Parts: sequence; C-alpha cells; structure tokens
Amino acid sequence: MKGNKTVVLFLIKFFGSYLLLFSLYSFYLEKTQNSSSPFVCAPITKSVAEQTQYLLNIFDYPTEIEQDTETPAVKLYINDHFTAFIVEGCNAISIIILFIAFIIAFAGKFKTTVLYILFGSLLIYFTNIVRIVIISIAFYKYPQYKHLLHDIIFPSIIYGITFLLWFVWIKKFSTLKK
Repeated sequence: MKGNKTVVLFLIKFFGSYLLLFSLYSFYLEKTQNSSSPFVCAPITKSVAEQTQYLLNIFDYPTEIEQDTETPAVKLYINDHFTAFIVEGCNAISIIILFIAFIIAFAGKFKTTVLYILFGSLLIYFTNIVRIVIISIAFYKYPQYKHLLHDIIFPSIIYGITFLLWFVWIKKFSTLKK
C-alpha cells in the first residue's frame, strides 16, 4: 500500500507543479507575445535570439536578427543569408518547466532542491543557446540537412542534457531512493 501512496504523491506533485508552471508561462506569453499583426515575440524568445546573435558574431559569423512581419518569430541571418526562425519553442522554457516539475516530484532537501532547480535550469538554458548557435551554423553551411539537424540530431542535445540532469538528481539527491 505504501508503494501506491508514493506513486500517487509523485503524480500529484509532478502534474500539480507542471500545470502551475505551464499556466504561469501561458499567462506570460499571452501578455507579452502578439500572434497577430503587428507580430511580437515574447521577451524571452527575443533574448534567446539576441544571445544567439552575440555568440555567432563572436565566432565570426556576421549575424543579424529581426522580428518577422508574418509570425511571432525572429528571423536570423548569417552573412545576409536567411538561416532560421527563432520561435517561442526555441527558448527552452517548456523543457525547463518539465525539468522543474520532475525535480519537485522527486524533491530532496529544500535547499538542495532549489539550488539544483536553479543550476539545472541555467544549464538547460545555456545549452539551448549553444545548441541554437551550432544549428544555425549547420543550417548556414549545410541547408540540405535542415530536417535531419532540426528534427532529430539537435533535439537530442537538449533532451539528453535534461535526462542526464534527472538521472543525476534521482541517483544523488532525491529522498525517494527506491
């Protein structure tokens, strides 16, 4: 009977925290992103595009970004060549929400949990920026592989990091060792 209680508690904590965070994020998007003319991206998406631009310029890929006029997306150009759209799904917030909900569901000591959520969220966020930089360069140099790169290879980076963080959390910090 205790095993069932543990599973039910896990599900309540996971789905409760996920729904709360997802609702807050949806409210944020509703208030900051405009999906009709004039189109405007949420500030976090624009920030991801700006950070991507900054890193690409550091790596000697002259990059410009601009708000798309037909969708709530940022267009990214390398050497004046359209390379990619950066949209809301590119900002990693949905993955961070999923990460946080999982950590809360397997919570450990309060301070450890909070610090791990902060560390993990930042690691996912910055890994995502690097991922977008690499995928942008790959799109620029190898446009014929866009589908393979975007839909298969590069999602595995962000999901792989998230899974690894979950695994480390369960093995090292979670109070639910069983």
